[in-house]
Amino acid sequence: MAVAGRTGKPRARRLRRTPGGERRPGRLLAALGAVTAALLALHRCLPNTPGRLGSLLETYLFWLGPLTALLLLCAAVRRARTALLVLLLPAVVWAAAFGPLLLPAGPPGPRELTVVQHNVADDNADPAGTARALADSGADLIALQELVDPALAVYRRELAPRYPYHSVRGTVGLWSRHPLGTARALDIRPRDITEPWQRALRAEVRTPYGEVAAYVVHLPSVRLGATGLASARRDESAARLGRILAAERSARVILAGDLNGTVDDRGLAPATSRLGAPERGLALSYPAALPAARIDQVLARGGRVPAIRALPATGSDHLPVLARVALDADA
Repeated sequence: MAVAGRTGKPRARRLRRTPGGERRPGRLLAALGAVTAALLALHRCLPNTPGRLGSLLETYLFWLGPLTALLLLCAAVRRARTALLVLLLPAVVWAAAFGPLLLPAGPPGPRELTVVQHNVADDNADPAGTARALADSGADLIALQELVDPALAVYRRELAPRYPYHSVRGTVGLWSRHPLGTARALDIRPRDITEPWQRALRAEVRTPYGEVAAYVVHLPSVRLGATGLASARRDESAARLGRILAAERSARVILAGDLNGTVDDRGLAPATSRLGAPERGLALSYPAALPAARIDQVLARGGRVPAIRALPATGSDHLPVLARVALDADA
């Protein structure tokens, strides 16, 4: 708004400054920066009740980085020095937590496997095209979820030429270029589900670098509603999976699956805390149209996951992800 000065000419009204000398927009930006830094650094302290707010924040924790960048831009435009200084705090915390994921991965090592993880979607209109795209990745292992008839027969047919070994239990399956040993279903069903529900398997893979226990899992879906994040079933299933992993005797373990949550989500900690997460790459996988989070995971024990990346979209509402897994020599 403009007001008339002594000369009769309009002049711009100055923004009011607070007693500390900072303009009000600058103080607001500084306050937002402090809150963002606290959420990044202390997200584990946020209670998960009501509505599992902690898990909800941790699902989208990565996006506090772009938010901080936007606030920094606003502070620079406003020339709000105090806000700029305060906003350095969340920028540093975010860089420490997520910056390594953005760095380039090193070259493949001598004991590496490549693993594709994909929820192919039970309503996929092009299972043949999806199978061919996954096979073209050249991965050693392909883990799939939401395998239903008649699409399951299509995946078997299309993947067989390059992946002669496979095992399917319920709606999850593993295809391998290397021979498979014993395979069995795993019981991670939540207690309140009484109908047939089989969404996890364990198979022994006889790789050139030794035997690996490969897990393929699909944890229950979560829903976001007026009462918050509905993830009780998923968390219960993750706890059951965690107990199975704790009893696993194999020195080398690879887990690939749709966990319906990120590795930062505390609800998945009973399982994810027992395995190593990818060291490089974001690989945001869901939803395929506008990926906002990586809920499709490849984790390992008795080895590392040096890198993970998203592959082009298929007929699914998830993007496939491809991970490199470097196995320990002495595991």
